[in-house]
Amino acid sequence: MVDREHKPKSFRESQPGFRWDEVDLLAYKEEGAAPFKSITRQILFQRPELGCELRYFEIDAGGYSTLERHEHVHAVMILRGSGRCLVGEDLRAVRERDLVFIPPLTWHQFRATNDEPLGFLCMVNAERDKPQLPTAVDLHELQKSPAVAAFLGGSDE
Repeated sequence: MVDREHKPKSFRESQPGFRWDEVDLLAYKEEGAAPFKSITRQILFQRPELGCELRYFEIDAGGYSTLERHEHVHAVMILRGSGRCLVGEDLRAVRERDLVFIPPLTWHQFRATNDEPLGFLCMVNAERDKPQLPTAVDLHELQKSPAVAAFLGGSDE
């Protein structure tokens, strides 16, 4: 006999505002742990048999994720809105349905435009390392590119 009380649900309906049944709206990170602005996360799938997690992040208009890097990779699909994304020294405009691959140990950051939220799905390994924040030397190297320096400074150049 199957114990239906403890079996994960196979279906969870979507709700207005890019929310889902029985999925908690969480803080992006602990406040003060790293610089970021106006971002939330939802863990959509976190099951051991998957070996990965699928999460939904939403950045309010004018907000941004932390500039960081990891040993693990990310696979991202923009689901809502538009913004800009830094991957290494590559800076791109992103919009709905664009795909972004973030290689290991590559600096990355997402920024929403000033007029609309940016929402994206992010798939990562279930077991992964903690984020690394840039040192002053790392920032100096990144800012050698005028476009990256403007992006990191919040300019929408």
